[in-house]
Amino acid sequence: KTNYTLVTEFILLGLADTVELQITLFLLFFVVHTLTVLGNVGMILLIRADSRLHTPMYFFLANLSFVDVCYSSTITPKKRVDLLSGKKTISFVVCFVQMYFITLDTTECFLFGLMAYDSYVAICKPLLYSLLMFRTVYLKMEAGDFTAGLLNSIIHTSYISSLPFCGSNVIHHFFCDSPLLFKLSCSDTISTFAGVNMIGALLVILTSYSYVLFSIFRMHSGEGRRKAFSTCASHLTAITLFYSTAIYTYLRLSSSYFQSQDKVSSVFYTVVIPMLNPLIYSLRNKEVKVAFWDVITRKRIPSFL
Repeated sequence: KTNYTLVTEFILLGLADTVELQITLFLLFFVVHTLTVLGNVGMILLIRADSRLHTPMYFFLANLSFVDVCYSSTITPKKRVDLLSGKKTISFVVCFVQMYFITLDTTECFLFGLMAYDSYVAICKPLLYSLLMFRTVYLKMEAGDFTAGLLNSIIHTSYISSLPFCGSNVIHHFFCDSPLLFKLSCSDTISTFAGVNMIGALLVILTSYSYVLFSIFRMHSGEGRRKAFSTCASHLTAITLFYSTAIYTYLRLSSSYFQSQDKVSSVFYTVVIPMLNPLIYSLRNKEVKVAFWDVITRKRIPSFL
């Protein structure tokens, strides 16, 4: 029976208050997004081009690059336009469309879990790898990953958009994110979707890599240990960057919420990490570097040409 003011738009306070800082951030976002698209699309094309990379690990990596491009493109182009125009408003519908694609980061969490499982099978059960990770299996695993991510986004977005919004429509951020929209909601409910999905995937990753590291330390061959560590190093680096910022952004206590720190961590989490992932997997992966060099020197002609 309480009277609510119908919210038709939100105000994003953004990252900058001065024209000079807005121009600087526009150029920075433009460079980062360009590098993100080029790096991730290049990784997808490289994996597609070289038959030596047609393995489950690189199949998951290509899908990770696809998710990173979609995830980054949900936020960065809109923010660049707002920085140039000085616009701070976003409609109710566009806000929740943006939040829908942002919550697809659940797909990335599950992807890291699948990549961890693949590493576990490859190192701990090498003789069974071809039986446990043949094409039909990893295609079904990836289909399940995207299905779970899409369903999570639908449930998450539908639930929050159905909540009543009253009072302030000011979002102290540069994009629409679920924790901030919960704060503006008149209801006292809280979200557990992100935490459950994130922690669930993290448990799979930690369990898989515990077995992997235990198996590596038991290897008698120094060359075998170095090769195994090289394979896992890229995964662990990307996972550490992703989860450290994601946990700080979504799973910390509300009493420790600081708007300026949250904006910085969100920029790193949503804009910088999608750019770094292809660099991590290319610079620390010998097979990717060899495949890239072969394509550049035309020793191997891409199969899609």
